[in-house]
Amino acid sequence: MMKKLFCFILVLLIFSSAYAGSGPGKNAKGMFFAISVGPRFPLGTFGNTSKIGYGINAELSYANNEILPFFIFLRSGFETYPGSQDFYQISNYSNFSTNLIPINFGIRYYLPPLVKSQVLLMPIIEISGSYGLFHTLHQFKIPSNINDFSENKSKFGFSAGIGFSAFLVEVLASYNYFASNQFVSLNMKVRFPIYINY
Repeated sequence: MMKKLFCFILVLLIFSSAYAGSGPGKNAKGMFFAISVGPRFPLGTFGNTSKIGYGINAELSYANNEILPFFIFLRSGFETYPGSQDFYQISNYSNFSTNLIPINFGIRYYLPPLVKSQVLLMPIIEISGSYGLFHTLHQFKIPSNINDFSENKSKFGFSAGIGFSAFLVEVLASYNYFASNQFVSLNMKVRFPIYINY
């Protein structure tokens, strides 16, 4: 498996450096599973009510020699954002929290490597369409006489990111847009090969 993985990365390196070409005679293809974790930084209105959150995601990605250096990916996970103490002080809220299950489908592009000697280090960019399931908890201070409630919403959005990859390990910063829920995510990702054919 490690030999096949090395060959697949070598094909990726060749295609990334050349940007084009007919490719090797054999059909190189692979499917990969990745886990990523990192902080989430809410922006705008979302940032006024929530403080830094965190998230964990699982991802499946696929590529073959006909689409390299592009990878197609499907990603989902769980993210949570606690309420801001500053928001509690200026409002009737005693607790405010948002949980998010994001589902992303998109494409990742590996640019030519910056380092080729000992570690294969490539800049990466990605873009995806997003679907989010939001659960928001609203709890209020007793003197306010406002009833607590929770709400569930679904929203469509998008995500765009940039980072660096050693292929099996990546660091990615992304801007994520949902109406009234924009945030920047920073992820450390570890990737495992599921299937490689070269």
